[in-house]
Amino acid sequence: MKDDDLNRDLIEYENLEKQLEVVLIQKHQLQLQSNEIKHALEELKNAKGQVYRSVGSLMMESSKDEAEKDLKDRQELITVKLTALGKQEEKLRASVSETQKSLQEKMKEYEKKK
Repeated sequence: MKDDDLNRDLIEYENLEKQLEVVLIQKHQLQLQSNEIKHALEELKNAKGQVYRSVGSLMMESSKDEAEKDLKDRQELITVKLTALGKQEEKLRASVSETQKSLQEKMKEYEKKK
């Protein structure tokens, strides 16, 4: 085994770790958004009078039904994204684990040849 092969494997492992970290950060952000939407839906149930919803950087008056539909649509989209990120996380974790085992074996071989 050459030093180049070992270096290439180390770089691949580091890249997989970084990709996994990005996926976990995205997943966490979506979970936070999901929690905010759940809280907003609960508050909306108790709302009396006028209801406003955020549209970009504006607050617009809205009916309670429209606001609820918008929140549920956003919640559904987040759920789909979380499912996709969960599958991506599983694949990355498997790849990281596999690459780590392979790298450990190659490093042992490398040390024996020294």
